[in-house]
Amino acid sequence: MSFINYANKEINCKIIYFGPGLCGKTTNIQYIYEHTQQENRGKLVTLSTENERTLFFDFLPLSIGDVRGYKTRFHLYTIPGQTFYEVSRQFILKGVDGIVFVADSQAERMEANIESFESLEKSLEKQGYDLNKLPLVLQYNKRDMQGTVTIRELEATFNPTRHPFFEAIANQGQGVMETLQSISQLVIFELKGGE
Repeated sequence: MSFINYANKEINCKIIYFGPGLCGKTTNIQYIYEHTQQENRGKLVTLSTENERTLFFDFLPLSIGDVRGYKTRFHLYTIPGQTFYEVSRQFILKGVDGIVFVADSQAERMEANIESFESLEKSLEKQGYDLNKLPLVLQYNKRDMQGTVTIRELEATFNPTRHPFFEAIANQGQGVMETLQSISQLVIFELKGGE
């Protein structure tokens, strides 16, 4: 749910990058941060565990455009991919406006992708959201790795309702900004009442 700051004439939207551990969520956020003009970005906050996996979230306010005279500010979060962070996931999902599901394209990661996608659906349901009614973009990351699953199989598994999707190599920036632009446009479209 967007938060409106009337004093600053800003609409604050929450976009969450969700996916299994080590799929590239944090890499996406870091790339976006590094390639966004300093005056258009806030502070990047990362909390990590001893093994360098994201424990809580990455935070990046990012100004994109106006809606009815109000600036739109996007807050980008990642959600821990490890299943034992369920409480953190629930907390971060509150008030979500859009989801980017990042899938690891490697065949040996398909089970983790499926488990993560099912967890996303269940976590949203607990909060009264329907994934099919939220702005959603899928990103099939690590397309440069050996043994990747075909796009056709990824689409059949995760995207039967035909949401936008992007192939990506996040650590090289490929597909990262396109994914962000797509989810941002979908969220703005929703804010404008589907106009």
